[in-house]
Amino acid sequence: MSVWSRLIVLAMVLLPAQAWAGVKENVAALAPSGLVFVIDGTGKELVAQNAEEPFVPASVTKIVTAWIAMQVLGGDYRFQTRFYLDDARVLYVRGGGDPFLISEELALLAPQLVAAVGRKPIAGIVLDASYYPANLRIPGIEDSTESYDALNTALSVNFNTIAAVRKGDTVVAAEPQTPITPLAISQFRARGPVGRGRISLGQDPAVSLQYAGELLAAFLVRAGAKIEGTISTGAVPEGLAPVYVHQQSRALSQILVELLRGSNNYVANQIFLEMGGHRLGGPVSLEKSLTVANEILAQHGLTDSIRLEEGSGVSRGNSFTARGLAKVLDLFASHATLLRGKDGAAHKTGTLDGVRTLAGYANTAKSGKVRFVISLKSNNGAMRFQLLKAIETGL
Repeated sequence: MSVWSRLIVLAMVLLPAQAWAGVKENVAALAPSGLVFVIDGTGKELVAQNAEEPFVPASVTKIVTAWIAMQVLGGDYRFQTRFYLDDARVLYVRGGGDPFLISEELALLAPQLVAAVGRKPIAGIVLDASYYPANLRIPGIEDSTESYDALNTALSVNFNTIAAVRKGDTVVAAEPQTPITPLAISQFRARGPVGRGRISLGQDPAVSLQYAGELLAAFLVRAGAKIEGTISTGAVPEGLAPVYVHQQSRALSQILVELLRGSNNYVANQIFLEMGGHRLGGPVSLEKSLTVANEILAQHGLTDSIRLEEGSGVSRGNSFTARGLAKVLDLFASHATLLRGKDGAAHKTGTLDGVRTLAGYANTAKSGKVRFVISLKSNNGAMRFQLLKAIETGL
């Protein structure tokens, strides 16, 4: 080998190392106490600052939930809601935990249900939410009006929230696709004299079910049904066969795209709970879903590095290591297109008080596509993206 050939080979070896050193210096200068971990497509570690420290992932947890859900349920999985009609023409609705039973879905559902039950008056609507236990509570979810604190339940609509506008004593729907209902009006009036936006229906399952029944009834009437009876709760009578089974129009893979983009805690935990119910049978429980999730994690040697308490990231009891999450990102790489933001970015943010996280995939100048994990013990959300920019341009 000639002297020039040796120099070229030496330069090829040294330049990447020098580039990595430069990025490490930049990262340390920007956030010396921050956790930053980067690996390339072969698993080679390019940056590993404070990578041994476990961290609270916040909504970055949703990446792990999406990965496990794809394995347990599959991308083509569709949530179902079942409808029954007895001889007295009482309509029973059994919820199946559909996280996207929203106004647009009810508009699709109602004409098909009316066709199935016929045009004779419906004598009443009975709501069966027994697929979820009444005492189910998600760690980290509080009894508040914030939409991210919505109650998880077997049967709820519009993410168990209402969106309305109040001016004085008048309350109107904030969405053209959603009829205003008596409960929505009373709930919004109870929140203050003026306001607009989306609010949680709180942690009372009875309130959640009543709103689901009212909104379903409104869409049925729009579709030509006549409802003469009241809305109540109860169990579907044994032996009664469904007259219509509604399959969610969105497959799980489509729901996951919306989840990872919108970061809805309610949707994340509906999916998380369904993993346990699907694999181990109903009713759902956190214990069943954690059992299923931990089995998947154990199969990939992730038991000690990914610890879950729930599936959305709202709980500070969730704890990850950087190498554990980077391995999940590697395992999730074939589904990385699910992690696409509105700007085309392939990463997920996480935010709790004193916690700012960012993880996903980045295209770098010299090292191709990398997997990265960033965690800061601060409220400086912009710093996450400064660190990401240093990774993208320097590696």
